[in-house]
Amino acid sequence: QYVELLGILSSLYSFFFPIYMVAAALCQLHRILLQKNVKIHFIFIFFLDDSSEQFDFYDYGPKDIATISFYMLVAIKVHAVIQECILDKINRQLQLSEPEQSKFNESGQLALFYLFSVIWGAGILNAEEFTMNLTSLWKDYPFSRMLFQEKLFYICQIAYWLHALPELYFQKIQKEDIPRQLRYICLYITHISGAYILNLQHLGLILVVPHYLVELLFHASRLFYFCDEDMQKGFVIWALLFVIVRLLTLTVSVLTFGFGLARAENPDFSIADGNFNILPVRIGCLGAVCLTQAWMMRKFVHFQLKKWRECVEDQIPNKKPTITKNKRTKKEPEKGQWCKIFLHCF
Repeated sequence: QYVELLGILSSLYSFFFPIYMVAAALCQLHRILLQKNVKIHFIFIFFLDDSSEQFDFYDYGPKDIATISFYMLVAIKVHAVIQECILDKINRQLQLSEPEQSKFNESGQLALFYLFSVIWGAGILNAEEFTMNLTSLWKDYPFSRMLFQEKLFYICQIAYWLHALPELYFQKIQKEDIPRQLRYICLYITHISGAYILNLQHLGLILVVPHYLVELLFHASRLFYFCDEDMQKGFVIWALLFVIVRLLTLTVSVLTFGFGLARAENPDFSIADGNFNILPVRIGCLGAVCLTQAWMMRKFVHFQLKKWRECVEDQIPNKKPTITKNKRTKKEPEKGQWCKIFLHCF
């Protein structure tokens, strides 16, 4: 009993220790970033009313590379803890095959990440009220200043998807499955980094939260399917929401790049000010979004047609060739054959 208790305590320690380290690092980073503004804070707190709120704004720079590298190491540690303490134990109970184990581990890791990102991103959208007014996506562009939680969200997103690249080597992933994962990892890195560098953080948040919600539903449904093959209703809801989110992404992107930013008051290119509102950049961004959505819809339609054909083939009974029987009267066995038939039955 003492050995089991020590094992449980060790598992809890290995699970919560990285979370504690992340929280401590965030507090330390927040403290460092606010040190240069201590005097300004004191003056504002002294003169303003208690009802007023104060916000600190941040931009991006070369120092973000070191921060992203740090959070990559944190993501690798958390990834290993989740794999060892949660997914491996469930795998032993389910006794899945090697291809199923690979998909189960992938869905388990991504489902937790998507759940965390959806809650975090929805909290930012609710706090900054981006969804209440779509004109905030292009009004007062460029958005070269970000709130702390918005900046940290993008840094963690980039760090997570960058950490997924070495995880392809460390995890036991089948060779034929590596190109598929490598494609969507590179797409995530490209789109999220592009929104962060081009100061399109508001648009990126509005697009990534619904997309993550749909992906969360898919991977959660796949986890339930591995536990019980009869639980397939989640895939139907996922298929419906997948198409809706693709249309929503295209609509918001066309409104932002085709109408909003094109009619902005300051169409100019300035790296120092973070202004990238020029026609080639807008066309490139809109083209990248449209091509990605078209590629995803193509894969989705191909997948659904393949499953539909498999279901149709399973439902159609195998037709046996009909044998025409001659209408002849059956001959009764002779007297000597009754003994042979009786012995043959036994």
